[in-house]
Amino acid sequence: MASSCLNSLILPPCSLPRRVTETCASLSSSYPALNPTSSSTGGALKPIVINGDPPTFVSAPGRRIVAGNLLVIISLFGFGAFVLLCLSLVLSSIDTVLSFSGFVGDVHGDLDQARCALEIAGVLSSDGQDLWTGGETVLIQLGDVLDRGEEEIAILSLLRSLDIQAKAQGGAVFQVNGNHETMNVEGDFRYVDSGAFDECSDFLAYLEDHQYNWENAFLGWIGESKRWREDRKLSQNHWGPWNLVKRQKGVIARSILLRPGGPLACELARHAVVLKINDWVFCHGGLLPRHDFYLFLFEMPDRSIGTSAVAYGVERMNYEVSQWMRGFSEDDTSPNFPFIATKGFDSVVWNRLYSRDMLGLEGYQINQIQSVLEETLQLLGAKAMVVGHTPQTTGVNCKYNCSIWCIDVGMSSGVLNSRPEVLEIVENKARVIRSKRDRFSELQAVDYT
Repeated sequence: MASSCLNSLILPPCSLPRRVTETCASLSSSYPALNPTSSSTGGALKPIVINGDPPTFVSAPGRRIVAGNLLVIISLFGFGAFVLLCLSLVLSSIDTVLSFSGFVGDVHGDLDQARCALEIAGVLSSDGQDLWTGGETVLIQLGDVLDRGEEEIAILSLLRSLDIQAKAQGGAVFQVNGNHETMNVEGDFRYVDSGAFDECSDFLAYLEDHQYNWENAFLGWIGESKRWREDRKLSQNHWGPWNLVKRQKGVIARSILLRPGGPLACELARHAVVLKINDWVFCHGGLLPRHDFYLFLFEMPDRSIGTSAVAYGVERMNYEVSQWMRGFSEDDTSPNFPFIATKGFDSVVWNRLYSRDMLGLEGYQINQIQSVLEETLQLLGAKAMVVGHTPQTTGVNCKYNCSIWCIDVGMSSGVLNSRPEVLEIVENKARVIRSKRDRFSELQAVDYT
């Protein structure tokens, strides 16, 4: 079985800036019709500049940012071509005997809802061909693709396929890991749907059929997963969801794929836990001041704290999570567990401080939280933060003078099954776009000044 990391390299914690357009040169042969030489507005766009590996700081000047329950989209169409953001990729969720959360951020394995959200966002074709229709748009997915649903790998495959197509058009797709990604790499399968174990077994067999060529198998899975699932259910040897032999097979397959250094864990390692695009910070749970400069102080205790120090700390944190997922370490020992980012109630992927319902807070508590948030944003030179993780029963909303946006509305059928909502940011002005009567063709917008 493929137990080693595929397509992964040990990289320094702070990588040189790179341009998205430069990474797309090799894709033009695969997508010749989707490789424009200039923007749709008639002039060449300034390139998207990415710093960090995994991506941590992204400069995309003049772009529109759109955020939904699961996805965030940054439109690069220039003078206001209309592009809605992708609502949260909703996940279907069924707890298993092994005995979860959302962006507007979380997708949780519901491929049908994910496709619907992407179509609403204007970045996915509605003909079933899974083609990128967003042009020069940047899409951001805020984590929790895993758990509570059956088609997790298919969603990850779809997002990667869209990223390749988007880059060929001058766009890009970014993902941010959530707590359910880190839980699964750690081996915590309590919230895995029985169908997701089956998908792991199917995909591992599919990977073997492709001689363990990860790129070919992973990119092809979105087009093959449905057939494999249907064939499995029609098979005379098909076992029920609670068959112990079948469950053991699924657990073993999932462990092979997601353990540190496993091929799917290495795929997740391509993504950050904190992403800053222009003046906005995106993370699954929430960033705190100690996350910003803890690692910097640990490495260089005699240096003064400034924006560059914070940048180093966040990039280092992303790097350490990525190295842990890849099974790498700076020596021959097991990689250190990145506790500050992935473990504990106040870690980046678990933090709920900013997304708590303010109705249950005292005035002094609100002031304290606002002070913490302001300090965090000041350290990063950011205007606001967008988080998921905690479903908002009132829909997408902002708190603390709109310095924090909570966009997990629990659209997943496994959470609240609520209506889709989108956060759109244009020139630092935000508005919430909601569907009416759950029909994509009928939308309403509420502006925030």
